[in-house]
Amino acid sequence: MPVALDPTPTYPVNLLLAGRPVLVVGGGRVAAHKVAGLRRADARITVVAPRIEATLTDDPGLTCHRRSYTPGEVAGYRLAIACTDDPAVNARVAADGEAANVWVNSADDPANCHFFLPAVVRRPPIQIAVSTGGASPALASWLRRQLEVEIDSGRYVELAALLTEVRAELRATAGSSEHGGWAAAFDHGLAELVAVGDLEGARHQLRHHLGLADGGTGRIATVAAGPGPAAGAGQS
Repeated sequence: MPVALDPTPTYPVNLLLAGRPVLVVGGGRVAAHKVAGLRRADARITVVAPRIEATLTDDPGLTCHRRSYTPGEVAGYRLAIACTDDPAVNARVAADGEAANVWVNSADDPANCHFFLPAVVRRPPIQIAVSTGGASPALASWLRRQLEVEIDSGRYVELAALLTEVRAELRATAGSSEHGGWAAAFDHGLAELVAVGDLEGARHQLRHHLGLADGGTGRIATVAAGPGPAAGAGQS
């Protein structure tokens, strides 16, 4: 019998954790995976567990305590992740976090989560998060892999670099980067030009739609754009 899906409403954010204290309760494989993501965010991480994998204890960037979680200690942190093999401990961390206004994620336990950790595509400066609201982490991971292929084949990192360059020029020239020409450039095949390697054609087309001088070449390239939503002005 099909299961009715009624996901809890969520509010997606990107947290700035650099230098901020984060607690990871658990010291096994799952904890190591969570720590790796927190390390990428430059969080200040403390790991607490009776047994902690060597990959964690050998990391000089972590503070590791080989002991059980002390009730209430989550209050000293900005964020916490519970990933032990004891549901009671994970629930205790979540309850303590709720009492102390600390956000807690309990691995593979949506009922004890204050936030969900999405599957993430990272192709700096592009970062795409995929979440099913805890319904199916496997589906989120599969979708992430599909997006990785699309991002790599479409040369979107190069596109992002071009957009950053021209956005700075527009802001310097006009005092703002808000302009309806962003959407028009995408509607006229900007992404497709980058995908086939025509960065100069893409640059000239983008600058044309933004009302910037074309650098003297006068060349405006156009290609047939595929279906899809137009990019909005001023988005980051």
